[in-house]
Amino acid sequence: MIRCLRFLSRSSAIVAALVLAACGGEGAREAAPSYLDETPASLSEWGQLIVAGGELRLAAGVEPYALATPLFSDYAGKLRTVWTPEGAARYEADETFEFPVGTVITKTFYYPENDDGSVRRVTDEGTAHLGLSLADVRLVETRVLVRRAAGWEAIPYVWNAEETEAVLKPVGAAYRLAFAEEDGGRTEFAYIVPNRNQCAGCHATNNTTRAIRPIGPKARHLNRTLAYAEGEKNQLARWVRLGLLSDAPEDAPRAADWADASEPLAARARAYLDINCAHCHNPVGPADTSGLYLDAGTPTGPAFGLCKLPIAAAQGTGGRKHDIAPGDPEASILVYRMVSEDPAEMMPELGRAVAHQEGVDLIRAWIAAIDGAC
Repeated sequence: MIRCLRFLSRSSAIVAALVLAACGGEGAREAAPSYLDETPASLSEWGQLIVAGGELRLAAGVEPYALATPLFSDYAGKLRTVWTPEGAARYEADETFEFPVGTVITKTFYYPENDDGSVRRVTDEGTAHLGLSLADVRLVETRVLVRRAAGWEAIPYVWNAEETEAVLKPVGAAYRLAFAEEDGGRTEFAYIVPNRNQCAGCHATNNTTRAIRPIGPKARHLNRTLAYAEGEKNQLARWVRLGLLSDAPEDAPRAADWADASEPLAARARAYLDINCAHCHNPVGPADTSGLYLDAGTPTGPAFGLCKLPIAAAQGTGGRKHDIAPGDPEASILVYRMVSEDPAEMMPELGRAVAHQEGVDLIRAWIAAIDGAC
């Protein structure tokens, strides 16, 4: 409690109440405020995350979550949270759950940081959902999705150098960061915080309605075991028990863990493409004119890219003829665009400046194992 009281002396009244609730270990869901009309200038006003005792913690009633296979974002780690004011999200088998008005979802991006200011790649988010030690990480940004009466809105916040607050940045931001390499070298890259329009570019998964939706909170992505303070639990079962989700069936769909070599190669590759590409590459998505659909519902065939000729790839083919050439990853446009760091060619177009080498290796291995020829 002493650690909490020190924080109270320099906090707003809203956050003060949250810290006391968090320190007490109990808290109703209404502890966190919901902004249905205005947009706060600072992240702390949302009441979802608390900086105290050298840690970034979740406020009382705010639930952490993690995905079976996460979206790649320049090797950044991610702390994901969800909070609802009342009622449960409606279960959907294939689509994003239908959350009640007032729901707030956050995603905080961070890197482990060295004394010289360089950062390290995050390949396993581990127990980040239980909180982050600020002595060990550099907080970069937190993205907020709020379910208002008219629909979802995406709002970016950028953390200050002291890691005491994140401030509203509707126009986005850019940082020069450097990865520390094992040989002692550094690899510089540009980390881009998207502006609000760019947020909509990914989250408007239906090209007709252009309505913003969360991408991760779907049954197949959440149907996994997660370590909580009281032990390991299935996320869907826990959400139902907490009243965050209406009844989920025992046979809910499940996406593979892309990094788990014990799972089938094809399942891992498809899970990776689903979370990284399908928000655009689906039959109604922003990339619908490409004819390439990488969502979980599209069979592995021509529509999924096998022997498919490009329709709208412009210069992004790299001289290759097919999106996926069975048995030949280097002849596949898909691999070429995943490897490229040229903004005019690379895929995804937003959310990365560097290639995900481990992801590329997975897709290469999967394509190499596909029988047949074009």
